Amino acid sequence: MDKSWMKKQGGSMEYIQGVLNFVEFASKHASDGKIFCPCTKCVNLCLVPPGVAREHLWRKGMLQSYTHWKWHGESADVPTATECGSSHVQDSLEQYGDFRGMLHDLCPTHEMPPEPMEEGERVQESAEGQPTDGAQKFYNMIDDVDKPLYAGCTKFSIFSAIVVLFQLKTLCGWMNKSFTMLLQVLMDMLPSDAKFPKDHYEAKKIVRDLGLGYEKIHACPNDCMLFWKENVNLEACPCCKVSRWKTNEASVTANNASSSKGKKKAAKILWWFPLKPRLQRLFLSPDLASSMKWHVNGRTDDGVMRHPADSDAWKMFDSTHLQFSSDPRNVRLGLAANGFNPFGILSTTHSTWPVMLVPYNLPPWLCMKRSSLILSLVIPGPKSPGIAIDVYLQPLVEELRELWDVGVEAYDASSKNVFQLRAELMWTIHDFPAYADVSDWSTKGKYACPCCALETDSQYLKNGHKFCYMGHRRWLGRDHKF
Repeated sequence: MDKSWMKKQGGSMEYIQGVLNFVEFASKHASDGKIFCPCTKCVNLCLVPPGVAREHLWRKGMLQSYTHWKWHGESADVPTATECGSSHVQDSLEQYGDFRGMLHDLCPTHEMPPEPMEEGERVQESAEGQPTDGAQKFYNMIDDVDKPLYAGCTKFSIFSAIVVLFQLKTLCGWMNKSFTMLLQVLMDMLPSDAKFPKDHYEAKKIVRDLGLGYEKIHACPNDCMLFWKENVNLEACPCCKVSRWKTNEASVTANNASSSKGKKKAAKILWWFPLKPRLQRLFLSPDLASSMKWHVNGRTDDGVMRHPADSDAWKMFDSTHLQFSSDPRNVRLGLAANGFNPFGILSTTHSTWPVMLVPYNLPPWLCMKRSSLILSLVIPGPKSPGIAIDVYLQPLVEELRELWDVGVEAYDASSKNVFQLRAELMWTIHDFPAYADVSDWSTKGKYACPCCALETDSQYLKNGHKFCYMGHRRWLGRDHKF
């Protein structure tokens, strides 16, 4: 087939027709009705229906280096997903990266040792020098970066091999069990002196000091409370007396939850992603640290609304809290929360609630990018938390209070100094039902309007069994047709 259309712009008729011809050609060699998607995001790593591949190619463009369509019928056999993932490592990763430089960005206050030193000397150096927190962990990671995977290996160190494998695990959606099986096979393939972890748990321990972890907090199955802080050791909810653990046949037979064999499983778990390290991470890259000050140093203040910093609410806050607004590095956040069905089955009523934070310091072309959004909480289903959402927001609220009152020490890579980073929540973003849950103001009934409150002009319709709000045209202009 003619492949000249691949170099055309995505909106041209020649490109659109080329995609249609490609999908028609690839569909003849589909596996179980699916083909590998060669768009610039999937890079032949994902098996999708032909219609989905067509939409991806129209919106995201075709992988320019994929000129021999061997995964779509130009070779003898259609590959499996595993073969495709291993063959396109270079396409998806492009380069393995500078791991020493990455660690230096993560721990900028630690000096990079020019040559190997004894462990005792490094500990003494970290105790006497300026950096004190995490110095030993940093040097341990540097050791793993410098040590080759096995004698004579020049391409991978212990650390880089694990990081690359974890990236592939994420890109390809491997389960922890399959990752462990892969590590065991690699141990048999590599020389006996290869310093390779034996399972997923050991590999995770090697890279856990990179940060950006999460915490699992058990919750009452009826959303009464969190088993957190002073309640962390409770076995049942003191409000509804329901056990925090899942029950199984063994425990029911013995009439005692503790009699069940094996490890207990929590009935409901809140996933909490601590905010402080994620805000500190925003200032570890010089370019991103400069962008975090854009709302003061880069914004054009000419009265035109281009960014939330141009709003009256932002300006009123600055005039009220002068100490906070005096440092442009202090972070302004917006909170967005809503429920969705993670399983994609419309007939299922499962509702999981992610709580996202948006850093509004960034310019408008960055602050709403997916890479800039900060996942703070994942509230489990299967039902919406409703007005009990405040129970699950406790860890985030406490952290926001600390960031407002005290702040956290952070390193600014653009100015190369340490400062006290503070943050505040500017506003929340929801649809109307979610607004009712978060604000605890009922958006139904006689006083449904959160702006008018007790002055809401409402009337109950006896036959329709609903409230109507007839007097709210007051907000329209006098010359409006209504």
